[in-house]
Amino acid sequence: MRPSLPPLPTSLVGSYAQPDWLIDRAKLAGRFPPRVRARELWRIPPEHLAQAQDDATELAIRAQERAGLDIVTDGEIRRESYSNHFATALDGVDVDHPGTALDRSGHPNPVPRIIGPIRRRHPVEVDDLRFLRANTDRPVKMTVPGPFTMSRQAQNDHYPDAEAAAMDYAAAVNAEIRDLFAAGADIVQIDEPYMQARPEEARAYGLAALNAALDGVTGTTAVHICFGYAAIIHDRPEGYSFLPELAGCPVDQVSIETAQSGLDLGVLSDLKDKTVILGVIDLSTPDVEPVEVVAGRVRRAFERVPPERIVIATDCGMKYLPRASAEGKMRAMAGAARLLRAEIG
Repeated sequence: MRPSLPPLPTSLVGSYAQPDWLIDRAKLAGRFPPRVRARELWRIPPEHLAQAQDDATELAIRAQERAGLDIVTDGEIRRESYSNHFATALDGVDVDHPGTALDRSGHPNPVPRIIGPIRRRHPVEVDDLRFLRANTDRPVKMTVPGPFTMSRQAQNDHYPDAEAAAMDYAAAVNAEIRDLFAAGADIVQIDEPYMQARPEEARAYGLAALNAALDGVTGTTAVHICFGYAAIIHDRPEGYSFLPELAGCPVDQVSIETAQSGLDLGVLSDLKDKTVILGVIDLSTPDVEPVEVVAGRVRRAFERVPPERIVIATDCGMKYLPRASAEGKMRAMAGAARLLRAEIG
């Protein structure tokens, strides 16, 4: 039996800082997040890479446990980016002869080129989940890229329109989520940052694709919407361009960022009965926030969302931080949770 979650449980959004001996962090930080494979980032020879990734993943798990996090991820240690690990494993895409699409910053980036029907030929992350599950007794979360976001991170040379591509991506995500829950995931999170970046298209067909990805799924699900990696996207808007639309979506939890942006938390009132994964750790700086600062960011939400519907989390993009900073920020987050639990009794 895994332990039950305390009030105000703590968790990473997804990624954790990969070790310098595993990945060339300078190269990673000096480019836009890869949408096709970027094997040149890894420092380990191919014949030893899987073993090294396992070792680094176990280090990430232990770091989260030491810091006191209640929900553990695999840190996305095996991924070059949050999305390309899954997106490049699907049938129907040509990753050897990539296309081009504009990143959310407006810059062209090499992306998978869709040349046939998008299909998931086999589970992509289930072995990763099993490794995570075998190495911790705490509740675990896995993340998968969302169908709308993957459709925006591809060049469509096959489907009549982007909506048709997104719906086939949704079928692949749906199958993956079902397999992840069957293999022991406690929470599965769908990452949909492009809903914030491309809100008009998200309203036109992205929400339908997200709903299709969740169709028939049993288990605790989350969707993550963000402003982009703080290490790359430095300017933050004052509010979300796409968020109230998620109130009617059959997802249990909604992940948002508030730390770097100083977000007006009035938006939380739009989410009705959803649990809010509240990003309260600023990843634009390696400086570790004091516990009281983090606790204050969480208290701001209590006027809009009761504590029993809040998960305390980081903003997204921890993979770009130095490991010492990442560990310190996780400890501050766990310390804030302990402080707040004592306050609410």
